[in-house]
Amino acid sequence: MPLPDTIYCAQQVHIPPELPGILKAFTKAAIRTQPQDVLVWAEAYFTALANGEVPPVTERAESSLGPGLTPGLLKTLHKQLSTRKTCSKEELQMKWKSLCLPMQQLQELLFLGGFDSEVDWMEFFALGCSALGRSLLSSLKFACEILTDDEEGGAARIPFDTFVRLYTYLAHIDDDLTQANIDEFLTNLQPEINLQNGMIKVSNFYTESGMEERRKERKQE
Repeated sequence: MPLPDTIYCAQQVHIPPELPGILKAFTKAAIRTQPQDVLVWAEAYFTALANGEVPPVTERAESSLGPGLTPGLLKTLHKQLSTRKTCSKEELQMKWKSLCLPMQQLQELLFLGGFDSEVDWMEFFALGCSALGRSLLSSLKFACEILTDDEEGGAARIPFDTFVRLYTYLAHIDDDLTQANIDEFLTNLQPEINLQNGMIKVSNFYTESGMEERRKERKQE
């Protein structure tokens, strides 16, 4: 039934019963995600809902020093784009923009990966982790924490095959590591992996004390 041309009283305004729930969910999502541009983000949010897609929403609020990629935002991108081996550069740019992330950071990551029109998602994901970490191993720590099915604060386990792919890709970008270094590192992990049903956890390769010792060793050199 079409709305009347003239509205004389509040009773004539029809409010869908599901609207309050939609607005409540939208408000909670905005508070968690803290988008830099609410209008751009809101358009992407409701478009995703209308199309049955994963909305540009983080699971929880994050503290951030400024605009740029965060673990929560990278996890959201992973949910949106990891269903296929590759995604188009245009689709990645659209999803990136919907999260109000700086386009310059995206261009830097695309340049670093040497991507053309198609982007290998796991390779881009690895580069996203490298933008979060201050070292190769801390980047892989972020990767495990984002990809794991464990609860927050748990062991952050992921399949070793996935870890090998991410580590090898990032290690090849690091000019200081040779193939022999890569092979030795992965071989040394294998005994623990065999005891963990083919899974690797953060503590297998990363500890804060271990990273501090490595930093001291580099200073001494």
